[in-house]
Amino acid sequence: MPDPLAQVIELLQPRTVFSKGISGAGRWGVRYSEFGQPGFCAVIEGSCRLAVDGEVPVTLEQGDFVLLPATPAFTMSGFEPVTPRHIDPKTTPVPTEEVRHGRQDGPADVRLLGGYFVFGSPDAALLVSLLPAMVHVRGVERLSTLVRLVGEEASQHNAGRDLVLGRLVEILLIEALRASRAKGSPPGFLRGLADARVSGAIRQMHSDPQRPWTVVELAGVAGLSRSAFFDRFTRTVGLRPMEYLLAWRMALAKNLLGTKEIALDEVARRVGYGSASTFSTAFSRHVGQSPGRYARSDRA
Repeated sequence: MPDPLAQVIELLQPRTVFSKGISGAGRWGVRYSEFGQPGFCAVIEGSCRLAVDGEVPVTLEQGDFVLLPATPAFTMSGFEPVTPRHIDPKTTPVPTEEVRHGRQDGPADVRLLGGYFVFGSPDAALLVSLLPAMVHVRGVERLSTLVRLVGEEASQHNAGRDLVLGRLVEILLIEALRASRAKGSPPGFLRGLADARVSGAIRQMHSDPQRPWTVVELAGVAGLSRSAFFDRFTRTVGLRPMEYLLAWRMALAKNLLGTKEIALDEVARRVGYGSASTFSTAFSRHVGQSPGRYARSDRA
């Protein structure tokens, strides 16, 4: 049976764009504007404060890893009171060397490796909405090792660099999301996978999206009554079961429409529709344009 987490990461099509060393010393603080692209950082040594808009501020320590799937505005600083310096990542030139905040000489109080990448998926916003706004993982050495490998590969120009970076980032995302999966997390995809009853239904939807699923059938997979399953799924994932199934089918359809060899009626069949016309109506209502028009614009 397919792994839903791996499928979502694969559909997101992550590509590394940039990574850099960051350090801070003395009294320092920076305020980054909302960026929108997924960002990450790992603490190599020392500690600092991170306050992401909409999230509880946290202290980052050596070995910590943070993933922001959509990178809202945030403030990073030392522990002394300071007015943070504003940085707009959309307009600030990309630095070519390590970025130093605060005192420029002497040893650093904290050293990090940070970076961002882009999702190639045209349905990234939908898929990202299923993920937590911030993933904070502590004490997972595998993540720190992966981040170091990303930094080393990004700083060089060896043959196959882009391919290697793409694979490393896919693994990095899976490891981070796997490590953060917990029942206490906010409603969303990861919390659904952490729920033994709900995850069974999610896996079946991912395994057989063309099947004409009903809430009753999915409730049977979960071993719950229809009403108990509906309430539990909605509360855990943040979407009703049929809403989630539709979102997953449309994400698959967008990916398939980018492939020239697949006819429209075959796309419709693979995502659970009996005819191309029925699928076209559902797709147009969900996406805002017809499958044919979407396919042409996506390929262009």
